[in-house]
Amino acid sequence: MNDTIPAKHICFIGAGSMAEAIIKGLIAKRLFAPGQISAVNRSDAERLRTLSASYGITIPAGEADKETLVTRADVVVLAMKPKDAAQALGAIGPLLQERQLIISVIAGLTISSLTKMLGKPLAIARTMPNTSSMIGLGATGICYSDQVTAEQRLLARTIFESVGIVHEADEPLLNIVTGVSGSGPAYIYYIMEAMIQGGIEGGLSPQAAEELTVQTVLGAAMMVRQTGEKPEELRRKVTSPGGTTQAAIELMDSFKVREAVTRAVKRAAERAEELGSMLDKT
Repeated sequence: MNDTIPAKHICFIGAGSMAEAIIKGLIAKRLFAPGQISAVNRSDAERLRTLSASYGITIPAGEADKETLVTRADVVVLAMKPKDAAQALGAIGPLLQERQLIISVIAGLTISSLTKMLGKPLAIARTMPNTSSMIGLGATGICYSDQVTAEQRLLARTIFESVGIVHEADEPLLNIVTGVSGSGPAYIYYIMEAMIQGGIEGGLSPQAAEELTVQTVLGAAMMVRQTGEKPEELRRKVTSPGGTTQAAIELMDSFKVREAVTRAVKRAAERAEELGSMLDKT
């Protein structure tokens, strides 16, 4: 994307890591100019000042400015923490208008629940991006309410395609998307931590262990993407009978690592559903 979207403004409600990841991606891809982006939050003014200094976005000077930034926006991104969602959505619902596209990145919160909390049917895109959006390598699942127009659907896709890939899914599948890609980067970091620790315990310097691990993970991901081969096929190619890799895989199998990761994906999806149910009750 080489040109900004003319006359469009986007306002982030919540200023955490996910909001920053999307903001950085939008600006890097020149989809929105800094002057077209604003962010508000409940109380952390220092966090807003940091985002403004880093990216040049607009932040409120006072409480009245918050309402102005929300009401003038063409796109409103709901990026608050799940525990803060019920109170925040009830407060901003009266400010939102039918013309606006509402994008939610709140894990587990369904379109039906969002509609109830906001107090009226609106054009809602429910999404589940991940923090790799910050470097343009995000993966986002997305679904839409019936009120979303074709133009708004394209806008939502364009926003998230500017920071990675987009997968449209029926809403019931969005929780498992959360389990795979929303929480997925943390699984990889977890494995990387263990690989680095193994290298250090084997005698490598921390720097060498980290550099080798990072390059190995990066290379493995690119091999899958560029060759088009399945991970299991590539794994077989580097697993010689009786060799070092087979010994390592056999040890991981004895600890049921594959089963643990598969169950972890499903558990993350279950937790997303639990969070949504808790918010519904609230």
